[in-house]
Amino acid sequence: MDTRIGDAYPTRLPAGEAGAIDRLDPTVWGGEADGPIDAATLASHDAKGYSMVEGLLSPAEVQAYWQELVRLSGDEALKADERVVTEKASGEVRSIFEVHKISELIAELVRDPRVLDRARQILGSDVYVHQSRVNYMPGFRGNGFYWHSDFETWHAEDGMPVPRAVSCSIALTDNYPFNGGLMVMPGSQRTFVQCAGETPEDNYKSSLKEQKVGVPSEHEIAKLAAEHGIEQFTGHAGSALWFDSNIMHGSGNNITPYPRSNIFLVFNSVDNAVVDPFAAGKPRPEFIAARDFTPVRR
Repeated sequence: MDTRIGDAYPTRLPAGEAGAIDRLDPTVWGGEADGPIDAATLASHDAKGYSMVEGLLSPAEVQAYWQELVRLSGDEALKADERVVTEKASGEVRSIFEVHKISELIAELVRDPRVLDRARQILGSDVYVHQSRVNYMPGFRGNGFYWHSDFETWHAEDGMPVPRAVSCSIALTDNYPFNGGLMVMPGSQRTFVQCAGETPEDNYKSSLKEQKVGVPSEHEIAKLAAEHGIEQFTGHAGSALWFDSNIMHGSGNNITPYPRSNIFLVFNSVDNAVVDPFAAGKPRPEFIAARDFTPVRR
């Protein structure tokens, strides 16, 4: 049965019909009294679509999580798991999905008040984990991610109704301007960029290595960059970037000797639970897009 509600953000349209439309929903749903983020930071997050927390993790915690990432990437049995995505060319581990169900240490991080309370405040409700993963970008040969809006994919392929979701990227290595750090277009979350082309069956199997469908046109990317500019996430290991599900972002390749790895947690409002995909034949697997909407509790 088709459980889709009215589609406020149509995408994956025929060539020539895709453009850009105004976002209809807020970026910030809660207020200062709802969590640890002060009013000024909330206002900045609302305007720019992202905010940073320096030193969210202590150096000792960073070391513990880094050792956990090394353990996971070296687990030979885990490499055969569908949740592990490898680099297209080298075969090295690129990402491990549903990592909060694989690692108890990362499960504790999801429940940590420093993380959970900020997610609840930004989204103004209880939250569940839509997606979790760890990303590895090794030195010399780490591949980046082309410009995209996460919400476009989550809407089209997962059935997320509106952009009432927020991502938290926690750096486990120092982020420099030159080692593939995440780039964002501040304020671009207020524009939904439609993409052209139908979603192929099982698109996730190739898109997690190299995304070809659900990519905005160069024309729309250039327009957003001209209007909003580009800023980059740099900072020490342990810092965290909170960013809106619809902000335009991407990263370049890492040809430096310095690796870049992070823990990536996506929180969705329990009031925004996914339905049937809006532009795909069937939902992506649960390890990519959860359909267990149980609120996260401390």
